[in-house]
Amino acid sequence: MKDERLLIKEEQVLERIERARRRKARLREQAITLAHGSGGKASRTLVEAVFLESFGNPLLAPLDDAACLSIDGAALAFTTDSYVVSPLFFPGGDIGDLAVNGTVNDLAVSGADPLHLSAGFILEEGFAVDDLRRITASMRRAADEAGVTIVTGDTKVVERGKGDGCYINTAGVGVTRRPPSGDVRAGDAILVTGPIGEHGVTIMLARGELDIEADLPSDTAPLNGLLESLGPFAVRRMRDATRGGVATVLNEIATDHGLAAVVEEEAIPVRPVVRGACELLGIDPMYVACEGRAVIVVSGEDCEDALATLRAHPLGAEAAVIGRIKDDPPGLVLLKTAFGGTRIVDLLVGDPLPRIC
Repeated sequence: MKDERLLIKEEQVLERIERARRRKARLREQAITLAHGSGGKASRTLVEAVFLESFGNPLLAPLDDAACLSIDGAALAFTTDSYVVSPLFFPGGDIGDLAVNGTVNDLAVSGADPLHLSAGFILEEGFAVDDLRRITASMRRAADEAGVTIVTGDTKVVERGKGDGCYINTAGVGVTRRPPSGDVRAGDAILVTGPIGEHGVTIMLARGELDIEADLPSDTAPLNGLLESLGPFAVRRMRDATRGGVATVLNEIATDHGLAAVVEEEAIPVRPVVRGACELLGIDPMYVACEGRAVIVVSGEDCEDALATLRAHPLGAEAAVIGRIKDDPPGLVLLKTAFGGTRIVDLLVGDPLPRIC
């Protein structure tokens, strides 16, 4: 007899496939723009109108961070990602540890123990071998910290001027131990594992595009150890807040479950330098990417214990409860502002911070 959580998951997948059929996405642009890589509305439309149309199947339809597979009775999670960050080296990390941590985190938020990764390199003619060694050494350290091994890979070289130094593609596989139930309901609590927006702002500062001097490192980190500690609690959903930030994750959760995500602006942890940079850019920190933060929906009853457990781990020391799941208005994210008002937090339009991961 099937586990009740798996039955719920199957029902949700079927419902999502049916919703996608009813609201067939239409891609109006005739050429790809930077906005299609932002993780916001344009990205969602591209995925639904092109990739789901061509590749659609029940395993892909959830559009989660990893696909949940069952092979000979083993429950596995499988994911892939590509990294084109500019600059390649930045405070707190580089494209190498970013690639490892990002793939590990996609598996971890799916309830899996990450095990093995692949690494594919696209290198530009003329790229310095010393820089490549620096990147691979960083990947090795990140893999050791996360407890994974890089077991296969590939290398391609393109002509000078046809790339941008180094791009990396990774894939990862892990054993699924206790996946989030997916049974999000009104009264559930919304948590973040730490201050938001640090990676995106770090990249912007490293590019020299903002007249701000700050000692701000990227938050890139492997989250598998932190999230594994939530095993005793009723975890409904987990997502890592990369492109599109926390706002995109909350919108996807609200849309997927037909519920409202209501968050308190003053409860959202944001460092002053991140807030200041976002004010200069004219963007909301909720849309800025993290690379070591997760958004977690947990039952209201388990909220305080789950928060205490996160805070007991070094990577969750500044975790916070930022809101609750409500019945109404379905499919929307509402932000209760510090001034006592309420506004809708929609999916990101455009791409104010391109090539941050």
